Amino acid sequence: MRRVALVAAGVTQFGVRKAGLKDLIWEAGKAVFGSNSRVRPKDVEGLVVGTVMPERTANQSHIASLAAECLGIKPQRLSARTEHMCASGSVAIRYAHSFIASGLADLILVLGVEKLNLPNMDEALFNMGAGVDRDWEACYGLTAPPCFALAAQMHMTKYGTTEEQLALVSVKNHNHAKKNPYAHFQKGVEIDQVLCSKIIATPLRLYMCSPITDGAAAIILASEERAKDLTDKPVYILGSGQVVEGFSLASLHPDYSHWPPIKKAAGDAYAMAGVTPEKIDVAEVHDCFSIAEIIAYEELGFCEKGEGGEFVARGFSDYGCKVVVNPRGGLIGCGHPLGATGVAQAAE
Repeated sequence: MRRVALVAAGVTQFGVRKAGLKDLIWEAGKAVFGSNSRVRPKDVEGLVVGTVMPERTANQSHIASLAAECLGIKPQRLSARTEHMCASGSVAIRYAHSFIASGLADLILVLGVEKLNLPNMDEALFNMGAGVDRDWEACYGLTAPPCFALAAQMHMTKYGTTEEQLALVSVKNHNHAKKNPYAHFQKGVEIDQVLCSKIIATPLRLYMCSPITDGAAAIILASEERAKDLTDKPVYILGSGQVVEGFSLASLHPDYSHWPPIKKAAGDAYAMAGVTPEKIDVAEVHDCFSIAEIIAYEELGFCEKGEGGEFVARGFSDYGCKVVVNPRGGLIGCGHPLGATGVAQAAE
């Protein structure tokens, strides 16, 4: 396979935006092309768009062609949309990487975009239920917060993880977001603010949850030969992995505190890159809820199973320690515009 590098990247402001879906696409396009003047829209051979529910929140489908027109590009080798809930942007990158690595294209733009906030918040929350089994879970209220709350309860029961340790993930990520001008939240929080915020789904409190966010991000990937002409500092993709083991809660691992797909996908990425977890200095992980980051520490091999709470409590996931996790503020501090999240993580 050919080597693939990231040669341009840009993100929009994340938050509750008055901007529409097209506005967000335009902003991301301006940001990504503005980051590298050597890359022009007419040079881009392909486009992959990661987005989850524009049909529900923007009354718009056929997103790849819409985005191509907004960005001023005419894909000749690849045009596609990926929808994989919160992983949509990451999967879009994997598609583009595979296409270039195989020799089918040399320059592909990956866009992640999501307009989630609506005038009626009840409708926005109702839409989020589309990400789980509507017939057997969402209709009974088993949406994302209670699902992750079950994982937190199991982790606390098995390993003694505390509410304070869950809160420390939020404190770290909100404080990281203070340094990110594009973040949804930029004020930081103290641990007492987290522990005194209202319960969303026991034991998860408001500040332990990612917000409903609008935003977009874009990156441009190039083959190694093309990258040499476009930048003096190409960022190579060394490894990746993807694993799916179920959809409904009932079909997943019976121990909700154990997430085998992360461990398997990480193992594939490590093997492809020829590295071990000990070599990792910085990590962007999916902290849609604080328990998700704690479990990610364990499944990614940064610590042993059950030690994720202690890992954050001892500061091991912050600057000056083992691995800096979510320096842009994570989903909790920066926000989580579904399809844009994975692309924004790559941009970071």
